[in-house]
Amino acid sequence: MEVESWISFVAEVGFPVAVTFYLLHRIEGKLNKLIESIHALPGKMK
Repeated sequence: MEVESWISFVAEVGFPVAVTFYLLHRIEGKLNKLIESIHALPGKMK
């Protein structure tokens, strides 16, 4: 691939990839909290 092709590819694909990784990072923290809450439920139900 030529340099211009790479620049075009990164410009087209780079932003969606960056947004996807950002959203996955945010969701991961919330999923960890949800998992902890689910594991704590049996103890709270006694």
